[in-house]
Amino acid sequence: MVSHYRHLPSASEMTYIVSSGALNSTHSLTGIYLDADASMTTHVTKSASSCFAALRQIRAIRRSLIRPVLLSLIVSLVVSRLEYGNATLSGSPSYMFDKLQSVLNAAALIFLKRRFKSVTPLLRDLHWLRVPQRVEYKLSVLVYRCLHYLAPEYLCDELRRVADISSRQRLRSSSTSALIVPPTRLSTVGDRAFPTAASGIWNSLPLHVTSAPSLQTFKKRLKPFLFSRSFPS
Repeated sequence: MVSHYRHLPSASEMTYIVSSGALNSTHSLTGIYLDADASMTTHVTKSASSCFAALRQIRAIRRSLIRPVLLSLIVSLVVSRLEYGNATLSGSPSYMFDKLQSVLNAAALIFLKRRFKSVTPLLRDLHWLRVPQRVEYKLSVLVYRCLHYLAPEYLCDELRRVADISSRQRLRSSSTSALIVPPTRLSTVGDRAFPTAASGIWNSLPLHVTSAPSLQTFKKRLKPFLFSRSFPS
C-alpha cells in the first residue's frame, strides 16, 4: 500500500517521520519513499534509477549545450534529486551511499569527452561533496536551525545541550555547543534516529563551525570543512 500526500514534507519533517517509526508500509511522499523498517532502500533505488534516466537524456544532447547550461541541467535534474530527503539517510549501509555516489560520479563524468578518467579530480573541481558528506551537511544545517529556534518546535525539543544538564556542567564539553547523544538499543534503527544521528554529526564539527553567528555564516564554514572530509589531502 502506498499513501500519497498533497503537501510536500520538509527535510525536518521527513527526518522526524523516519526516526519516529510511524510507518507500517512503504509510503510515497511526493517522490520520497519510506519503507516500514525506515531503511530507505526503496527511496535510494528509485532515486538512482530516475537520476540515471535523466542523465541518459542529458548525455544525448550534451554536445549542443554550453558548459554552464549543461551544469545547470545536471544540478537541477540530477544533483537536486539526490539531495531530496537525504537527511533521512544518516547511518545507512555503505552500499546505499555507493549507489547514490555512482550517480554523482556519472554526472561529473558527463563533462568529459573521453572515458575512464578518474572522477575524483572532477568532483573536486566541481566542488561537489561526496554523498555521505551531503547527508552530514543537511543534518548539520538542521541542527543549527534547531539550536537557534529556526526549525519546528517538535524537532528543537529532540536536542539537548550538554551545558543544560546540571550533572555535566563541570565537564569541558559544557563550555561548547556539544549535544547529548541519546543511547540506543539497535545500531540499525536506533542510531539513525534524529536525536542520535544529528547530535553525533554535530559533535564532530569543529568549534569555529558550530559557533557561527548566523545560518549563512554557518553554511559558509561548514562546506569547506566537509569538503576536506570528502577529499582528504
